[in-house]
Amino acid sequence: MKVLSIIVTYNGLQWMDRCLGSLRDSQHPVSVVVIDNGSTDGTVEHIRTHFPSVELVVAEKNLGFGQANNVGLRLALERNMDHVFLLNQDAWVHPDTIGRLVEKAAENPHFGVLSPMHLTGSGHALDMEFSLYLTPTRCPGLLSELVMGRAREKVFEAEFINAAAWLVTRECLLRIGGFNPSFFHYAEDDNYLHRVFYHGLKLGLVTDAFAHHDREGRSGNPYFDDLRVFRVRQLRTRFADPNADLDIEQERGRLRQRLLKALLHLNKRQALIARDHLKLMDEADLGPVVRNREISRKVGPVFL
Repeated sequence: MKVLSIIVTYNGLQWMDRCLGSLRDSQHPVSVVVIDNGSTDGTVEHIRTHFPSVELVVAEKNLGFGQANNVGLRLALERNMDHVFLLNQDAWVHPDTIGRLVEKAAENPHFGVLSPMHLTGSGHALDMEFSLYLTPTRCPGLLSELVMGRAREKVFEAEFINAAAWLVTRECLLRIGGFNPSFFHYAEDDNYLHRVFYHGLKLGLVTDAFAHHDREGRSGNPYFDDLRVFRVRQLRTRFADPNADLDIEQERGRLRQRLLKALLHLNKRQALIARDHLKLMDEADLGPVVRNREISRKVGPVFL
C-alpha cells in the first residue's frame, strides 16, 4: 500500500527532526512531501540539508492549513497513492503507527479517516484536548473496551479527532475531495469530517497506534483567544456543514425578528445580542461558505 505523508510547515524548525525523522523511521514505507507556508526560521533550509529525500514545495504565500494540504492531496491522487497520512509539523509517530493504520483501513473500508491515539510531546499522557474526544457519547464503547482489555483489535467510531495525524484512504479522497477553501486556519478538520459523514464514511480511532502532539503549555493563539475570530469561525462551520441546511436569509430574518421584539419590549441586552449576531453574519461572509457547502455535497474530488 503506497502512502504519501503530507506535512504543512510554518516556522516549525524546532520539530522537524522529530517529525520528519519519525516518518523516515516508519516500518511501513512512506513518501513525504512538505508544503511550506512561508517559514522564516530556517525550516526550509534545514529540510533541504538534513532530509534531502523529502519533496519540498515552497508556497508563494501562506495558503493556510487546508489549502496547503490540498497541494499534497492533489499529488497523492496524481500518483495513485493508496492513502495519505496528514501529520502536523509539531507531531511525530511511532515506527509501527502508519503500518497499523494501513492494516486497519484495509480491514475496515467503511472508515475514510483513521487516527492513532494522540500523546503529549513528552509521551507521559494523552494529549489533553484529544482526551476530550474520547467520552462515551463521542467515541462509544472505547473506555469500556480499554478497561476490559479488548480494545486492541477494534476500530472505534469517533465523532471528532483533530487532523494532527490522519490516515485518509484513496476512496475517501475520491468521494469527499480536499479541504474546503472557506477555512484558512482551524475548523478545516471539523468541516472535512462533516463531509465524510455526509457521504457515508466514518472516522475511526486505532488504540494501539500512537502519535505525539507537542502542544502542551502553548498559549497566545489568536484563532482561539480572540473571541470575535472564534465566533466567526464557528458561524462559518455551522453554515458549511452539508448535513445541515441553514439558509442565510432565513437566519437574518429570525435575528431581525428577535431584534424587533427586544426593541418593542425595551430589552436592551437582547437587542444588542441580536444586532451583534447580524454583524457577525456580515463579518463571516457566508455567501461563499454556502456555495462551497453545495459543492461539498457532490461526490468526487472536489476542491482538488
